[in-house]
Amino acid sequence: MQPDIIIADDHSMIRKGMKLLLRSQLHCKNVTEVNSCNGLMIELKNGPCSHLILDMIFSDGTALEIVPTIRKLYPDLKIMIFSMQLSEVYADAFKQYNIHYYLNKSQEEDKSLQYIQRFLNDEPAPAGDVDELVQKNPFTILAPRELEILHYLLNGHHTNDIANTLNLSTSTISTVKKRIFDKTETESITQLLELALLYNISF
Repeated sequence: MQPDIIIADDHSMIRKGMKLLLRSQLHCKNVTEVNSCNGLMIELKNGPCSHLILDMIFSDGTALEIVPTIRKLYPDLKIMIFSMQLSEVYADAFKQYNIHYYLNKSQEEDKSLQYIQRFLNDEPAPAGDVDELVQKNPFTILAPRELEILHYLLNGHHTNDIANTLNLSTSTISTVKKRIFDKTETESITQLLELALLYNISF
């Protein structure tokens, strides 16, 4: 049975490349593209969709913001995160939503093909290797909400802006912000930015 696939990514070339790979190499016929969180929710509503290939960051939000809703509305949907973000930092956050497939965009094509084939076949995700640098990476211990707010902090958003965007109170944002500083052992946004650059955290 042919899978019904949605590619959600805000970069046109990424979507086109993935679509070409799925059709030419894996012989998938039903492939749809969307470029925003809002567009994805509309496409999911229109259905059908069996497999979602999802980027992390969009112009109108992040995967961490929409995945809880997607999982609630479409509990059987198979989801794979396809991102430049380090899997070791974000993978555990997505596992809470039963998302175990996480493919880095820099992965070699042949390995990517094997990985995507396993995903489409609904096979268990292969275990990843964790090197010494990753084991020391302070961002790996951040909770999903903290990672969500980290994205906005690294992009220069203030507490009030983040609260309005995520529909949360400013006190909640301040509390989470303090937890991020504590866990990463930083004292300012400048230090947080420097640490993010050191560990290749994209924002």
